[in-house]
Amino acid sequence: MRKTLLLVCIALTMLISSVALAGKLAGVTLPDKANVGGTTLVLNGMGLREKFTFDVYVGGLYLTAKSKDGGKIVNDDAPKRMVMHFLRDVDKEKLIETLDEALKKQKIAKDKRAKLRGWMRDAKEGDQIIIDYVPGKGTTFIDKPAKGSQKPMGTIEGIEFMKAIFSIYVGKNPADEDLKKGLLGK
Repeated sequence: MRKTLLLVCIALTMLISSVALAGKLAGVTLPDKANVGGTTLVLNGMGLREKFTFDVYVGGLYLTAKSKDGGKIVNDDAPKRMVMHFLRDVDKEKLIETLDEALKKQKIAKDKRAKLRGWMRDAKEGDQIIIDYVPGKGTTFIDKPAKGSQKPMGTIEGIEFMKAIFSIYVGKNPADEDLKKGLLGK
């Protein structure tokens, strides 16, 4: 009996440990760690982006160390990653409109916004757009279709652009407060 109880306890401990290795939200599982520019990042939090009661995507924020301070996250010149895992199809024009509007408010140069617009495509359910920032290199957008291989769309240099992008998610005036809370692990 003791051996059986011990085995059950060990199995439960292993199950709990494996669940802690990844984040899960709205049926989407993201790994607990990611490598960006040779630096291992940890999953800080996950949030759900909703628009007019529709679930649009699950976002995951990766940092060098967990933080609940959006301002610090935005301003830190450190590797970071934002993952958007789409729960529904979103057309290219909607993606462009949303990003362009947010970047315009933050006075990001027209040429950088145009470059980003040129990279966008329709997002299908299950696709991911990954945004990686590496100090000294810039902010790289990565297209990861649900079916197919991931590929970089392009990189925009400069810390100001990175700050503008990450402000959309965890800055003072984010696109979605509930998403921000999830990304900050609150």
